[in-house]
Amino acid sequence: MRTAWPFAPQFFEMNRQRLTNLMEPDTMAIIFSNDQMPRNGDQYFPYRQSSDLFHQTGIEQEKSILLLYPNCPVEKYREVLFIMRPDENLERWEGVKLNADRARGISGVRTIMYTDEFDTVLRETMFHAEQVYLDNTEYARFNPDVSSRSLRFGIRIHHEYPFHQYRRLGPLLARVRSEKCDAEIAVIREACTITAGAFRRAVSILRPGVKEYEIQAEIEHEFRIRQASGHAFHPIIASGINATYLHYNQNQDICEEGDLLLLDFGCEYFGYASDLSRTVPVNGIFNPRQKELYNAVLGVYKQVKPLFTVGQTIEGIQTEVNGLLQEAMIRLRLFTHDEVKNQNPASPLFMKYFPHGVSHHVGLDVHDPGKKQDPLRPGMVVSLEPGIYIPAEQTGIRIETDLLITRATPVDLFDGLETETEEIESLFRK
Repeated sequence: MRTAWPFAPQFFEMNRQRLTNLMEPDTMAIIFSNDQMPRNGDQYFPYRQSSDLFHQTGIEQEKSILLLYPNCPVEKYREVLFIMRPDENLERWEGVKLNADRARGISGVRTIMYTDEFDTVLRETMFHAEQVYLDNTEYARFNPDVSSRSLRFGIRIHHEYPFHQYRRLGPLLARVRSEKCDAEIAVIREACTITAGAFRRAVSILRPGVKEYEIQAEIEHEFRIRQASGHAFHPIIASGINATYLHYNQNQDICEEGDLLLLDFGCEYFGYASDLSRTVPVNGIFNPRQKELYNAVLGVYKQVKPLFTVGQTIEGIQTEVNGLLQEAMIRLRLFTHDEVKNQNPASPLFMKYFPHGVSHHVGLDVHDPGKKQDPLRPGMVVSLEPGIYIPAEQTGIRIETDLLITRATPVDLFDGLETETEEIESLFRK
């Protein structure tokens, strides 16, 4: 039996209320579903809804539009969800589509209309509205060859209604999406639990000679039998030198004796992502240099985790991490204090071995909206992921977890998952 849908319509009603509270008077907002992406012939790639539309409605069907106009003089147009008109022939091929009652029951939007009625409603609401919030509006205005329906609409509405004012909806959606409620946190927790199980399953088959794609297959098997929809992002299964390529995703090489394997993956569960990184020895035992490198990263990880508190910023934490990793790299003999004194400030030495950010927001997208300069607030979920990458030693190490920001200390959503070298080695003996 399929796991029960975890979101009541009141959840989406609350999300819309939080968004419209941030909108200026006499404005409306329009959010489009994602387009279907053709694969070949009459086939499409598996469909995934726009995170923004899902957050506001829970609707996972293509060709949907949400219009929000909180003080529209025509009351029925204050919230309108447009869905595809029922089509028996289409359903014969693709399965049952949403009807008005089902769309209303999921989203809590009372006024359900059909997508072919959208232009008529738009003309009437534009007569009253002073401003319109759109996603990606500026991009649409200056890039006429875009293919996305929402961007094409941005171009068209500017042409048809040139004297209205247009605003970016993205910053408002980022604000409401960045702070998760209890229902969202529960789903993200379960995504992390499934991902942790997939990590342990992957390690259980790891040995010299195993292919990276075999590890990926074990992860995907665990995801699907636990009712996750799949990967939240393309997984990184990187052995040896591959682990030094930050976005390596071919996942096709053989895991060799003496190599480390870097795993960076996470499942998507009811639309929400998890994000985990662990680095393990292919043969089950860290050699002395690998252990030295690994413990240097782990030491920074442990020092930095308590810093993720209300009021701190990701940008400020990044500065702290950069300093800690620089000192760790000196101890690891990657460069010296004197070389640091003489380095080019625009290209510090530590960036050769740690060229990425240490944290990002996590939610409906694995890199959820949220500025790294904004203070952390309760309900945010962010990653923590220090690393060291040394191509000359064919070694890359990253340790990553997801943290829930609370009014007290941060909560590690992968709490209990193996991070110490002894714990990781013990997995190979089970």
